[in-house]
Amino acid sequence: MIALVDYGMGNLRSVEKALEKVGFNVLRTSNPEDLDKADAVVVPGVGAFGDAIHNLERFGLKNKIIEVINQGKPYLGICLGLQILFEYGYEFGQHEGLGILKGSVVRFDERLPIKIPHMGWNQIHKKKDSKMFEGIKDGEFFYFVHSYYANPEDKTVVATTTDYAIDFCSSVEVDNLWAVQFHPEKSQTAGLKLLENFKKFVYGV
Repeated sequence: MIALVDYGMGNLRSVEKALEKVGFNVLRTSNPEDLDKADAVVVPGVGAFGDAIHNLERFGLKNKIIEVINQGKPYLGICLGLQILFEYGYEFGQHEGLGILKGSVVRFDERLPIKIPHMGWNQIHKKKDSKMFEGIKDGEFFYFVHSYYANPEDKTVVATTTDYAIDFCSSVEVDNLWAVQFHPEKSQTAGLKLLENFKKFVYGV
């Protein structure tokens, strides 16, 4: 069983269906104790960084997520699930994140010739050998919806970047930690392949 963390930030049904489609037995939960029993933890989410951290604290999930990541349990973060891994987010003020990764989450510069939010299909560009993107071609398209992006201090954690007037971090991979800014559940074949890779990572098959 894997735990799909429900902390009140977005409709999880599409993520749940995609995970089930690749063969996961999914428990949607707000109970921190379920994360201990799970083989892996998936944290999706859409909305504001500060609200996400507040809700995780309210459910008693914030420290539990930090604990299971530090124990080496496989973690997949989607959209907000990537952003909250960092030390600080600057959406509606400064907010402390989980602090698993050094760096911050910042808004696209409105002076750039782009529409904000960044919404729709865009390409990923691989920055290192990656289990997450095994069998997925460099330059593959994934579906994005976001106004803020992660800016890691340690660039070696970056698995892919995406060009949206600037090259921003669109995924990170380090040890048991996988996280993506895009939505694999909305990214058709490529998204399902990434989720299959996560299943292989969790179970070895």
